[in-house]
Amino acid sequence: MEKTDPPRQAQTRRSVRLDQHESVRSHVRDQVRSEVERLERRIETLRLTRAPHADIMISTYERLLDRKKGFLQNWDLKDGGVY
Repeated sequence: MEKTDPPRQAQTRRSVRLDQHESVRSHVRDQVRSEVERLERRIETLRLTRAPHADIMISTYERLLDRKKGFLQNWDLKDGGVY
């Protein structure tokens, strides 16, 4: 006897709140933290160079960094990290 999938309508009715699942929170936390680390490295690299627009790029990266850190804090994704 073949198994049949439940009707599509039943699957679409169910709403899932992704922010309540620890695996999703963990994935988002890890992803944003790695982005923060990359931005911090880029800023340090730019501080060591004499590129003509380095100051503008540093300022932009610092704003991105502040937003990402704010995101981690607002969603309570900080847990003992440097951020």
